[in-house]
Amino acid sequence: MRQVRLIILLCIPFVTLFSASCSKKENKVTGVVMSSSDVPAWFPAIPFPEENQYSTEKWELGKQLFYDKRLSRDNTISCASCHKADIAFSDNIAKSIGVGGLPGRQNAPTLANVAYQPYYTRAGGVATLEMQILVPIQEHDEFDFNIVDIATLLNEIPEYVQMSREAFDRDPDPYVITRAIATFERTMVSGNSPYDKYEHRGDRRGVSDAAVRGMKLFFSTRTNCSSCHSGFNFTDYSFKNNGLYTEYADPGRQRLTGKAEDNALFKVPTLRNIALTAPYMHDGSLNSLEEVVKHYNSGGRPHLNKSPLIQPLGLTMQEQKDLIAFLNTLTDVEFINNKKHYYENK
Repeated sequence: MRQVRLIILLCIPFVTLFSASCSKKENKVTGVVMSSSDVPAWFPAIPFPEENQYSTEKWELGKQLFYDKRLSRDNTISCASCHKADIAFSDNIAKSIGVGGLPGRQNAPTLANVAYQPYYTRAGGVATLEMQILVPIQEHDEFDFNIVDIATLLNEIPEYVQMSREAFDRDPDPYVITRAIATFERTMVSGNSPYDKYEHRGDRRGVSDAAVRGMKLFFSTRTNCSSCHSGFNFTDYSFKNNGLYTEYADPGRQRLTGKAEDNALFKVPTLRNIALTAPYMHDGSLNSLEEVVKHYNSGGRPHLNKSPLIQPLGLTMQEQKDLIAFLNTLTDVEFINNKKHYYENK
C-alpha cells in the first residue's frame, strides 16, 4: 500500500485545482432525498463542508457513482462491492477483493456515520471524505484507476454529463466525482437501534434483560469498553493497539508518521451495527463477536504499544454473553433496510 502521506500529496492537486474553478451555483436542498428526520435528535447535524453543501442533485449523482463499476480499471468493482448496504456498508470477508482478484490490505470498515469522522483510513492520514474517495480509486489492489481517466469516461456518457451539470453546473471532473460520492456517503446516518430507542425514548422492545446487564458492563470501569467506544457513535476516533498480536505485519499508523510509538496503532472503530460487520479487527482475523469478547476478556497479547486499558477482565461466560447481547442492540434494522441507500429498491 502506498504511504498515506503520498496519497495526501496526490489528492492536493485535484482538491486545489478543481476547487479554484468551482461554480458559485446555488445548490437546491429539496428534502426529497434527505430530511431532518433522517438524523436522530440525539445526533449532531451532519457536518456538510461549506464548499460541499448537500443538494438532492449531488446525492443522486453520488449514489449512481457509488454503485458504478466503471470507476474501476477493469469494470469489476464499485464502492458498493466492498461496502454493502445490507450489512451497514461494510464487507463480509476479511479483506475485500479488488481488480484482478487482488485482496486488499485491511478489512473494509462500515460507512455508517462516516460523515462524523474527523479523519479517514485506519491510520487517520486523510483529512476529508472528499479526499478519501481518491484512495480506493488509485490503490492497485482496489480500483487501480486514475480519477482523470474516470472523468474522461464519464464525459462520454450523456446521463452523467446531464446529472453533473444539474448538480454542479459543470461537466464531470475529479471535483464533481469526489464531492458527489462524499455527499451520498454523508447521508448514511445510523442511530435508530434498539439501544437508541431504549436509551432516548424508554422503549424496552428489543432490549432483553441480558442486554441490560451487558449494557451496564459495557459502561462500567470494570471493562472500560466505553473509554474508547464512547459518544453517540461509540468511538472516540483515537488510535490504539489492543494486543491482537505480539508482532504485526501491518504497521498501522506508523506508516503515516514513521514513529515507533505509532507502530500497530489503528483508529478505534464505531460499534454501531457491529453484529453485522464481521469479520473484525483491522485485518478481519476474528470471525465472531464471541471471539472479540474472548480476546478482550483475556487482556490480549503483549505489545510495546498496547493500550494500558487492555487488561484481563475476568468475565464469566454469562457476562460475556450479556455483553454480546448488548452489542446486538446496536443493530439498526431501519438503516440497513432504508431503500434510499440501494441503487434499486430492495
